[in-house]
Parts: sequence; structure tokens; C-alpha cells
Amino acid sequence: MKFFIALLIATPFFAKAQDVDASDILFLKIQELEGEIASLRSELESQGYLLEKLLSEEIVKLDNLSNDDNLSSSETESFRFEGINDSKSIEEVYDEAITNLNEKDFYNAKQSFNYLADNFNDQEKIPLSLFWLGEISLLESNLEESEQFFQRLAANYPDHWRTPLAHKKIGDILMMSGELNAAKIKYQYVIQSFPENSASSLALQLLENME
Repeated sequence: MKFFIALLIATPFFAKAQDVDASDILFLKIQELEGEIASLRSELESQGYLLEKLLSEEIVKLDNLSNDDNLSSSETESFRFEGINDSKSIEEVYDEAITNLNEKDFYNAKQSFNYLADNFNDQEKIPLSLFWLGEISLLESNLEESEQFFQRLAANYPDHWRTPLAHKKIGDILMMSGELNAAKIKYQYVIQSFPENSASSLALQLLENME
């Protein structure tokens, strides 16, 4: 009888303990989700910072090229599209796209980069255009489109100096999409294939953070 009474007294405490455990588990799950959201937000912010850094480097290169070029010909003040591979038109369209990008006019920058990528054949400006298209799409949170541009760069221009970073960006997109194993494989590929490239260091850091 005493055992039965003790059991009745203890039952509410057991139930309460179970409620507390369930609440704790729910709280931990919420914390875990908040951590994942914060991680994704941080990744997007870092992508924006990297875009600014890469863009500033690109502008410096363009300024240097402009200073080295005498531009003695004053015949073109607007784009010339009459040639299929008119090198002057390529430079003008690309410079205009970079200017738009610097002014955060992503729509017109994207239009110009797309025009270059679809209508010209240049071993330097076209892969760069694909790279910037991938970056813009990433900032717009269009992960599928961004991955397509980076994949196109990596597949069509495997020896271009932006290709290692394009592979790393594909890993970033996989990670943001929740495909962690695929992201790890891509980061490992970057480290093994481009050990001397700065993209390898970035991939290694991200890989270590995922462990």
C-alpha cells in the first residue's frame, strides 16, 4: 500500500521530468537551427565581401591597362558590334560591365556579361564574364544559376586562372544547399588539384570548419 501511494506521489514528478526533457530537446533543436541560419547568413556576407575585393582588384587591372594603352584612336565612343570577334568591342563591353558592377547595377552588368559570354570567343574576357555572372547570381541567392555559370567556366576554361576559385565556389553552393558531403568532396578536389592557388587555402579552411 505504501509503495502504491509513493508511486502515485512520484508519478507527477516523472511526468514533469519528461516534459522538461522534451522542452530541452526542442530548445536545443531551435538553437541548432538558429546556428545554421547564422552560418548561412555569414557565408552570404563573406561572399559579398569577396565580391567587393575581387572587383577592386579587377578595377586596378583595368586602370593599369588603360594607362598602358595610348587610345590614340578616337573613332569609337560607343560599342561596335559589327565584328563577330571585334577585340575593341569586347574590351568596351567588358569595361562597361565592370563599371556597372562597381556601381552595384547588377542587372545591366549581368546583361553585358551575358552578351559577351554568348557572342564572343576570348580566352580571357569570356571566362571572367562567366565568373562574374556566377558571383552576381550568388549574391542574388540564385544558387542553381550561379552553379551553372561556375560549372561552365570550369568545364570550358580548365586552365584559366579563375577556374580554381570557380571550383571552390561550386563547393560553397553545395554547402549552402545542404549537400555537405558533396561540398567536402569539391573542397578536397580544389586542395588536391590546385595546391598553390589561394582557392586551395580557402577550401582547406572551410573543410576544417566542417569537421
